[in-house]
Amino acid sequence: MNYLYSVGLSKTYGDRILFQDISLSISKGQKVALIARNGSGKTSLLNVIAGLEEPDSGSIEIRKDIRLGFLSQDSKLDKAASVLEAIFQTDNPALKAIKDYEHCLLKQQSNPSPDQEKRLAKLMEEMDRLQAWDYEVKVKEVLSRLKIEDLEAKIGTLSGGQVKRVALAAVLIQEPDFMIMDEPTNHLDIEMIEWLEKFLGTKNSTLLLVSHDRYFLDVVCDEIIELENGQLYRYKGNYNYYLEKKSELQHNRIMQKESSMRLYRKELDWMRRQPQARTTKAKARISSFYETEEKAKVNLLEGEVKLDIKMERMGSKVLEFKSVHKAFGNKKLLDGFTYKFKRFERVGIVGANGTGKTTMLNMIVGNLEPDAGKITLGETIKIGYYKQENNAIKGGLRVMEAVREVADFIRMHGGQKLTAHQLLDRFLFSKEQQQQFVSTLSGGEKRRLHLLRILMENPNFLILDEPTNDLDLMTLNVLEDFLMEFKGVLVVVTHDRYFMDKLVDHLFVFEGEGKVRDFPGNYTHFRMDLVEREKAARLKAKEDKAAAQAEEAEGLKQKQTQRDKKLSYNEQKEFKQLGREIEKLEKEKAEIEAAMGQAMEHEELMKASERLGVVIKELDEKGDRWLELGEYV
Repeated sequence: MNYLYSVGLSKTYGDRILFQDISLSISKGQKVALIARNGSGKTSLLNVIAGLEEPDSGSIEIRKDIRLGFLSQDSKLDKAASVLEAIFQTDNPALKAIKDYEHCLLKQQSNPSPDQEKRLAKLMEEMDRLQAWDYEVKVKEVLSRLKIEDLEAKIGTLSGGQVKRVALAAVLIQEPDFMIMDEPTNHLDIEMIEWLEKFLGTKNSTLLLVSHDRYFLDVVCDEIIELENGQLYRYKGNYNYYLEKKSELQHNRIMQKESSMRLYRKELDWMRRQPQARTTKAKARISSFYETEEKAKVNLLEGEVKLDIKMERMGSKVLEFKSVHKAFGNKKLLDGFTYKFKRFERVGIVGANGTGKTTMLNMIVGNLEPDAGKITLGETIKIGYYKQENNAIKGGLRVMEAVREVADFIRMHGGQKLTAHQLLDRFLFSKEQQQQFVSTLSGGEKRRLHLLRILMENPNFLILDEPTNDLDLMTLNVLEDFLMEFKGVLVVVTHDRYFMDKLVDHLFVFEGEGKVRDFPGNYTHFRMDLVEREKAARLKAKEDKAAAQAEEAEGLKQKQTQRDKKLSYNEQKEFKQLGREIEKLEKEKAEIEAAMGQAMEHEELMKASERLGVVIKELDEKGDRWLELGEYV
């Protein structure tokens, strides 16, 4: 059953062809990933399919009896709406009932009233009628996993990452038949991404998504579609399968080019010797020559980012944190953190959002001061800081001007120099793009330009804060290759587990409340360790429960034994005697207390007080024994 059927789609911007005469169909249950270089038209193709943009030509059919959910890269939610309103924008009766119920519940909690109580009761009846309670459990799970807590907050007051999570929650909660998602893992921490993998992987849903997260693509998708040179190429399998087939295809292209080059050299020699040939046969050979020349001169490596930048010399002293404390209000982010960075080390930083990862980076570069403790930077250390925001690049500059604002050239290993123009070529910017304004670039192209400017400064201490967001997979692969050869210190904050696994030697794990654990190994090692710890914790909890149950059973057994026990003749006699003695002592205690309430001489009062103490002590002792024997009567 086809959910999507499109034929002859074309789209251009000015003179730039994004895609031309392409066809795409997606059937029920398929989970398809769309990959391409930045600026190739991935987002435009998704927008065209979702009906947000019109194609220049071609037709699109989406099955009419299905529900379509679309997550855009830049979620445009109503800023005046509350989170609750944004999440439940749907015609689904069960979801509308949940929305009304949650809204009424929030009002009742903040301002209780009899009217609200009655309305809440009616809404609960409506939830029962629509069998919406199970649905509400799913809704609560989605909101909890995406850490969406304040349902009354206005969209306009949220950060970009929070807005993206709200938009994602809205799509997931609606449970559409066909989901189109543009970079769903952006602004999610690793824990959220791993949950989303399981959520989408276990659902019998149909997906078309764009993502640069390779582990995510491997787990979720069963087909890869590549948009290249305006055309679509399909690979039936996950991302690893795509890589294998792409490698084979590249190898075949290289072999074909070598064959074309041999034929080209032979035909070129003939052309030089036969410039005046005018026979029909000769003309056909001349025409064939130009076709061969075009194939031979194809640059198979066109667009690859090759980086061999010379970095600044690094001394023995790098960076040291000594008993560093940092908090915002009552929230501790670093609590006595101490660490001495070593030359050439590679550190990954992981932890839930808001635990202090970006705060640490800002303290390294001096944008934030510690509340207590000391941070010392080595004299030879030159920091390059690639952060999530590209605020450093002015949109009014042309791309070439943005590069020359940093430097006109950069030194390479071996004494060579690369001009700004040559460097832009290597970073996939065509001659035409180099003259465009920065404001006209796509999100991924702006990030690529931002990275280029930072590397031009020749840093020997490189900080990358979410470097993979919006970068295409080709750029990521080449960036990884460059970073593998980077001879400085590398600090990475990223939700891209593949990227982190490939590059880091150990992790700073931000556990909350200012605690940072140094874990030896990459993210996959950390996850394996975490799974083992959780397994051990579950086993211990199981053993503790079994021990508690055994202890409880033993206690019951002892009580039963005690109940079965009978008093001896002497114990029965003692029990009766204790009853009489206790009664006598209680009477004496009452008499002493009554006498002390009357006027008494000081000496008499002291004697009465002493006797009262003795009586109370005897009452306690005899009472305990009487209760002990009484269990067997």
